[in-house]
Amino acid sequence: MLQLRSMLNVADNSGAKKVQLIGVPTKGNRKYVYLGEVFTGVVKQALPYGQVQNGEVVRAVVVRTKKETRRKDGSYIRFDENACVVLLANDVKDPKGTRIFGPIGYELKNKGFNKIASLAEEIY
Repeated sequence: MLQLRSMLNVADNSGAKKVQLIGVPTKGNRKYVYLGEVFTGVVKQALPYGQVQNGEVVRAVVVRTKKETRRKDGSYIRFDENACVVLLANDVKDPKGTRIFGPIGYELKNKGFNKIASLAEEIY
């Protein structure tokens, strides 16, 4: 569960290192995003020659959260950090980077992010 102004690590090689959550598109005035949801963010820290630059507004999907997420079978999943993956465009579910670092939640595969799931090292 992340809220506005939350800082997330970026789990891909798009060039961004830190993203700040600034909005949840098409959800009205919702204040929180959960595992596997798309949000609008601004790049706060980036590599100098990456695909994205400091201050750029991007769409991203949450792949890891510190707050536990309940699953249908009654179990919970929790990670050590908050992380996201930068997406290509508004309606596309493909990542901007070509590699995904660290584990991701199984919820992403269920929500149609198959490209991210196939690039990830581990799926929990």
